[in-house]
Order: sequence, then C-alpha cells, then structure tokens
Amino acid sequence: ALLFDLDGTLTNTDPVHFATWQDVLKNHGMEIDREFYDQHFSGRLNAAIVQNLLPHLSPEAGRQLSSDKEAKFRRRAASNLQPLPGLTALLAWANAQNLRQAVVTNAPAENAEFMLRVLGLESHFETVVLAESLERGKPDPLPYQVGLERLGVSAKSAIAFEDSPSGIRSAVSAGILTVGIASTHSSDELYAVGATVVIVDFADPALDELLKFSFKHAIAPAE
Repeated sequence: ALLFDLDGTLTNTDPVHFATWQDVLKNHGMEIDREFYDQHFSGRLNAAIVQNLLPHLSPEAGRQLSSDKEAKFRRRAASNLQPLPGLTALLAWANAQNLRQAVVTNAPAENAEFMLRVLGLESHFETVVLAESLERGKPDPLPYQVGLERLGVSAKSAIAFEDSPSGIRSAVSAGILTVGIASTHSSDELYAVGATVVIVDFADPALDELLKFSFKHAIAPAE
C-alpha cells in the first residue's frame, strides 16, 4: 500500500497556508516569518497551533479563527493548486500494481475534500484518514495506524509519503518506511526525523529505484 499526506505532499499548499496565517495573525497583533512558520505550524493541527499561539482565546473563538483561516485558504488556493510533479504517473503505476492507497492528513475535513476535488482525486483513494476525527493527530502514530487498519495491510508492506517532520514522525512511529518530500523542509530536517529517502517530488529517479526494490517480490509475476 501507499499512504500519502496531503498538504505539501500531493500538492504544495504551504505558500498559501503561510500567507493566509500571516494575514489572520496580523489581526491579533502577531507578525510571523517563514522560519517561525516552519517551526510552529507545518504538519500540526489547527487546534494545537491556536492554543499555543493565542492561549487567551476561548475554545469557541479559537475554532472560529481556525474556520475563518481555512475558508480564506480555500478561496486563495482554488485556482492555484497543482499536483506535485510525477504524482499522476505514480498513482497510475500504483493502480497497475494493484497497490492499495490512502490519504492520511491533519488537514480539516473541508480542506481535504476541497483539495482532492481540485486535484481531480476525490474518488481515487480508498480511504481518507482525518486526524481531526481521531483522539490524536500527527506526530502521534495513530493516524497511520488507522490508515493501515482500514486498508488491511501491515506496516511492513506499506510506504508513506510526507513533507513535514511531524508527519514523518507519525509514519515512522507506525513502523512504515517513509519517503520525505522536500517541498516545505530541507532534506537534512527530514532525514533527521527518520525519512528513509528524501526526494524533491514524485518524478525524482530515487523514488523509482526505491519502489522497484521495495515491491520487487510483491509485484513480480509468479514463476
């Protein structure tokens, strides 16, 4: 099976998220730069972000801020989302090999539905695991454990694709070989938290070599 993160993995949404958070937080007297964003936002649930940065907000106000931010994100991203290079070919290859496929994301449900629809992938994946509906999100391994359970596969027969340290920690802790996508963080950062291989995008030749090696026995015709 192949399990994919969504933001920054299937499509590079990070620039849009960053700009949107900048605008939203200005209204609360906060100025953030890219370094601060990478350290405190990437791969985390909105509830945790708001609680850490704006602890004075009531739970209701925090949820409203998060909802407003994501609505602004969707408006900005509607005409800007493109699949990461090589994704379409990878998904076609996975279908040809009868590999099961899932999305495992910390994104809110509305965002996940929106992004998959814009990318034309709303009916492609067998399941979409939404961390916000679970007891714990990434970096906890639970979202990926749920993904494996829903697909009916073991961690040893799966590969995960992640762009954030938080997501890589989640997948690695679930026992899954994890490929880092260096769309939002440096290769060094992703290797440091457990990525087996780091690639620029899905067209990277290193991915082709890894897939051929990893699934050699699983997809080879019986002799």
